[in-house]
Amino acid sequence: MTLNDMQCRTAKPKIKPHKLFDAEGLYLQIMPSGAKYWRLKYSLFAKEKTMALGVYPEISLLEARTKKTEAREKIRQGLDPALVRIEETQTAAFAQAQTFEKMAMEWHGQQVGHWSARHAQTVLYRLEKYIFPEIGSYPLYAIKPVVMLACLRKIDKTAPEMSRRMKRICSHVFKYAIATGRAETDPTYGLECALRKYKRGHYSSITVDEFPEFLVKLHDYKTQVYRQTYLALRLLMLTFVRTQELVEMRWSEINFDKAMWVIPGERMKMGQTHMVPLSRQSLEVLQELKEMNGHRTLVFPSVPRPRNPMSKNTMLQAIKRMGYTRRMTGHGFRSLALGLLKEKLGYPHHVADRQLAHVPKNSVDRAYDRAQFLPQRIEMMQKYADYIDAVYLEELGKRMVA
Repeated sequence: MTLNDMQCRTAKPKIKPHKLFDAEGLYLQIMPSGAKYWRLKYSLFAKEKTMALGVYPEISLLEARTKKTEAREKIRQGLDPALVRIEETQTAAFAQAQTFEKMAMEWHGQQVGHWSARHAQTVLYRLEKYIFPEIGSYPLYAIKPVVMLACLRKIDKTAPEMSRRMKRICSHVFKYAIATGRAETDPTYGLECALRKYKRGHYSSITVDEFPEFLVKLHDYKTQVYRQTYLALRLLMLTFVRTQELVEMRWSEINFDKAMWVIPGERMKMGQTHMVPLSRQSLEVLQELKEMNGHRTLVFPSVPRPRNPMSKNTMLQAIKRMGYTRRMTGHGFRSLALGLLKEKLGYPHHVADRQLAHVPKNSVDRAYDRAQFLPQRIEMMQKYADYIDAVYLEELGKRMVA
């Protein structure tokens, strides 16, 4: 005879625990304290076992029967329902512990050996600033596309390019989680369609025709700015390396005898060692800097913290004070130099492009094109520096005549 809810509700405790049986091994155990527990007695591989199904009335009679049916189905399949439940509990606890922040840090740790120290620090900083405060504590299974989109849209309001960068980083984290068996999908897939339309612009740069006037203004400005800042701007113009590569320049990288600056791969954006031929004018700048900072490790040390490089924003602010706000940047010297080398000096694109340390976009070109064009680049860098001097003198002559 099966139980009904009235019997379960009115069952009184006794001196010793006693049982009210339902059917197929299900029973309610009443303890002397008055507590009531659902139990299931079953046999598996000729061995008697008992499984707890919950506490009455939190688990009703109907729910207890449902649990019993589910357990007996597992028994029919040759599975121990008690062990299955332990495994499910452990799996759920494991999944709950796999938060986005934990997974991102693990992924970052796997990648850091392949990155430059600066890039690794940048990726971590961006995760900590934009992503961890929003979804860092979420288990991976709880991060649905709508959750990910809300996070990215907060970034997109003020920094649309950054929102796309963070989408790519987050996608890498989810792909790593999928590969290691801790996620099934990448919720970032296709989210760019739900972000604001955005077209990436180029770094501001003056045109080839504006260059003569810029040279005169730079020369006139040198008495109004700290000498190291002026020399940094001049050397940046002569070498057209990336601003970060310049400010982190070390004396150990410079060979004055061979007139060559060798930037190690760990400091380059693409991770490859880059050779910068030094013109006579560049060497003159470096000789002056040697007198100023030769006792330092860095060519351009920070004034208040000489063990650190000067801020690249120092040059940007100087350019702004010259009157070139939104018209010129430190990075703009690269596109300006490319234009001058091709239009005014007639150098082919592939030679100038190598000096810019660009890597061919085509995978076949990257694999087979190892040409460095070093002799041509040595000649090119000297002619480029001479051209700058000639343009300055010509523009100065015009102004004196006028």
